[in-house]
Amino acid sequence: KSPWGTAERHLMAARLKRCVVRRRDGPEQHGVAASCLRELRDKACGVLAIDKAREPITLVLAEDGTIVDDEDYFLCLPPNTKFVALAKDEKWSSKSLDSGTSWLSESADEVDSAAEKWKQLARQLKDDLSNIILMSEEDLQVLIDVPRSDLAEELAQSETKVQVLQDTLQQVLDRREEERQSRQLLELYLQALKTEDSILSKVAEPEAAPRKEVDVVDTGTSSTDTSATTALSDQVLAALKEKPAPELCLDSQDLELVLKADAAALASALGWDKQKAGALQEACDQELSKRLKQVQTLHSLRSTSKGKKTLPWGDWPSAKRKK
Repeated sequence: KSPWGTAERHLMAARLKRCVVRRRDGPEQHGVAASCLRELRDKACGVLAIDKAREPITLVLAEDGTIVDDEDYFLCLPPNTKFVALAKDEKWSSKSLDSGTSWLSESADEVDSAAEKWKQLARQLKDDLSNIILMSEEDLQVLIDVPRSDLAEELAQSETKVQVLQDTLQQVLDRREEERQSRQLLELYLQALKTEDSILSKVAEPEAAPRKEVDVVDTGTSSTDTSATTALSDQVLAALKEKPAPELCLDSQDLELVLKADAAALASALGWDKQKAGALQEACDQELSKRLKQVQTLHSLRSTSKGKKTLPWGDWPSAKRKK
């Protein structure tokens, strides 16, 4: 008999993150499971047959070449993230992209129809239900709109459990909308207070004061004349410009891209001043931290519960969809 019990095996499997590794110029990809960066490097060297003389290797995201050398950042990456293993003296190049995009890039590049898109999202949930927290509002709505029977077949679950899952997705979507509305009301209230203070200060002055605030706004918009490039897609930039509290509608990977963007370049791309762009990045940072804490809490609760399946479909509370 194995010395490991069922609960211990489940706990060990929950700690392992599934990853895909390949060489910089090699088409072959290998799937490995690792609990930490050091273990992933060791396994990558083994499956990719990297000579000891060319170690230590550097792991970068296949999507954009981001160097992954922080343990906490590695743990926050989604399952099946693709890495490129760079041997000693090797550099990442954009030519290495070919098939080496991450799981979200695959969704954008390879998924050609709405039907295949929801299946891609469903597989993410099948891997780990906590991915719900990291999804964008658009992805949540796609899964909500899928016929219950089709989603049940894809997830190999009963329609009753799928109904609970879709109700949970709707709750997450509704909660983000409620947060957005609350922030809008707060912003309107603060603007009203600011306007009232401005009127009172002008009444108290013997003569009208120079409109310094207007000048500040005008000089802020001049930054649009400076051409700047960011790693953000047009869709993400449009969401940042047009939607109130845009951090609530973006998925976690887009939030990370906003945080990585240079503040001056982001302000230029959006036509904002640096202060407003900085406030946006701070809001994105807080939203991403909140989601990651929720995921870690779910994983912690799951790992401490004994005698349950790795994917606790039955643990999700019943929810009534808002009409």
